Amino acid sequence: MNPGLSKQGPFRALLPLILASASPRRQALLAGQGLGFEVVPSTLKEPAPEPGEAPADYAARMARIKGQDIAARHPDKVIVSADTIVVQDARILGKPKDAADALNMLTALAGRWHEVMTGFCVLRHGDGVSLCRTVTTRVHMANNSRDMLQAYIGTGEPMDKAGAYGIQGIGAFLVDEVQGSYTNVVGLPLRSVLDFLLEIKAIGVANAR
Repeated sequence: MNPGLSKQGPFRALLPLILASASPRRQALLAGQGLGFEVVPSTLKEPAPEPGEAPADYAARMARIKGQDIAARHPDKVIVSADTIVVQDARILGKPKDAADALNMLTALAGRWHEVMTGFCVLRHGDGVSLCRTVTTRVHMANNSRDMLQAYIGTGEPMDKAGAYGIQGIGAFLVDEVQGSYTNVVGLPLRSVLDFLLEIKAIGVANAR
C-alpha cells in the first residue's frame, strides 16, 4: 500500500521505506514531504508500562517493539515506527473507554499544561541500523467549558485519540499554546524523523546537486 507521493515534496526516498503505522496522520506527514513508502502496521498487542517506567521510556519501548516486529520480516527495508502518548502529572492518558471517560480526561486537561510524547524508531535489520528517541511537546489547553467539551465529544472525534483529542482536527480549538514540535502532537516529530532518515541516507533532498 502506498498513500501517494507529493510531487512538490522536498525529499525523495533513496531506500525502500515502510511506515509501521496505520495512522492516516503519520502517513500524510511523510507523504507530504514527497516520500514514497509502504504502510505495514504492526499488529502486536501493546504491553502496559512496567512498574516505575518513565512515560518517555515507555513511548520509546512501544515504538521499538512495533518497529522490530516489522523489521524482522523486512530486513532490507527501512522501517519508521512510532508511538504517541499523552501525559499529565506523570500519568499516561490512553484512548477513552466511552463518552464519560472522554469528558473526564478533557476536564482534567482543561486550563492546564500536559505533555505529548512520541517515541519513534528508524530501523533496518539488514545493516544493523537502530535509531530511537522520544520527543516531548508541552501543550496548554484553554479553559473550555463543560458544554464545549460535551459538544466536542458529540462529534465522535475524541474516541480513538490518546488524551481524547486531536489537535489536527476539530479539537484544534481546545488548545491555546504549544511549546515544541507541533507535528509531534499530531503523531510524528517530522523533523526529527527526517534527520534520522537523512543520517542513514535513506532519503535525499529532491533535485540536489
